[in-house]
Amino acid sequence: MPQGYFLAIAGNIGVGKTELTSRLSAELGWMAYYEPVIQNPYLDPFYADMPRWSFHLQIYFLSERFKAQVEIGRSSLAFIQDRTIYEDAEVFARTLYEQGSMTRVDYENYSALFQVMVSFLRKPDLIIYLKASPEVLMQRIARRGRESERAIGVDYIHRLGHAYDDWMRRARNEMEVLEIDTDAVALQGDAPAFNALLQDLRRRYPRQAELRLED
Repeated sequence: MPQGYFLAIAGNIGVGKTELTSRLSAELGWMAYYEPVIQNPYLDPFYADMPRWSFHLQIYFLSERFKAQVEIGRSSLAFIQDRTIYEDAEVFARTLYEQGSMTRVDYENYSALFQVMVSFLRKPDLIIYLKASPEVLMQRIARRGRESERAIGVDYIHRLGHAYDDWMRRARNEMEVLEIDTDAVALQGDAPAFNALLQDLRRRYPRQAELRLED
């Protein structure tokens, strides 16, 4: 069975991954996998006490994203994934360890498990890396008003941003990455950049249009 296109949307907290995933899914007719935030039982305790809950949170995300990516790898449909499994290890777990919110033992155990799990997974055909300045991200986080995110500080967002940039430099050796600075490039509404992105993705995976004609 031929595989469908696998698009991943990556980026810091509040950058607009879910909104872009939803709009692209609606326009292209591709299936969407969203980050398991609302139903995550560890998220509120984590932001209240990172050292206590960091390992539990990362294991939860790793498990949920692994299940999603296994399904994506088996499917002939085109998929969009809101945040990748790679960000869990390369950005969040690493940042938590480096800032002292995860012990060395937990980090090493988590990293070893991550390496085993991703060895069974198909890599994305394209990662869209959304960026924004920490100040803009903090404004967006405040605007969406999630209770669990009230404790997020700009220092944590800074750390995540540096980890993202470092990961993306290395990821480009293995995967195709399209970087979009959302401070400078608007993607909301009928923005030219959004329409150009749609056309680019349609060129990359014309088979989706063929499947729609067959239906």
